[in-house]
Amino acid sequence: MSSCPVIIATGGANLASLIFALKRLGNEPVVSEDPKVIKMASHIILPGVGAARDAMSRLKATNLASLIPNLKQPVLGICLGLQLLYSGSEEDNATCLNIIPGYASRFPKKTGLPVPQMGWNSLTNVKRTPLMNGVRDGDYAYFIHSYALPINEHTYVTANYGESFSAVVQYNNFYATQFHPERSSSVGSLILSNFLNI
Repeated sequence: MSSCPVIIATGGANLASLIFALKRLGNEPVVSEDPKVIKMASHIILPGVGAARDAMSRLKATNLASLIPNLKQPVLGICLGLQLLYSGSEEDNATCLNIIPGYASRFPKKTGLPVPQMGWNSLTNVKRTPLMNGVRDGDYAYFIHSYALPINEHTYVTANYGESFSAVVQYNNFYATQFHPERSSSVGSLILSNFLNI
């Protein structure tokens, strides 16, 4: 098994900041969509920027849609990567990986807040997860998204943007953040370090 973390090439993702953040932690991440490389990784990161349907089309074309749900090593979904772990998204009525039951919904217009949410938002810890070791209630992370998952039994951290939503989830060996840890300063660096130590 490779000791290097592997970033799944989902297409449309701005990987430069994630690669840089991992290198600052002393890692040499590999970006790949090769199932053999991904299977051998010690840790796997599923990032995402863009639309769920497009990302799922790419994962299916590279045979990763059937591989990812069966991975046994730690997997970290980031932003759209979190949403892809769930059953689906109302964005283009996309069917996702169905690892965690639930559907992502667009932020409602009734809140009067601009969509997408873009910027810093505070975190509220709900349950303990090793991913968040050392992160305090009220610490800030950087978000950019239009869709979110409602709070569910797999929610470990919440945030609020007109209404509360899942900011961190965990299901078995699958962890995910709705925010971008690679853009979240020292808090994000701590979270990435925690993940690599799981």
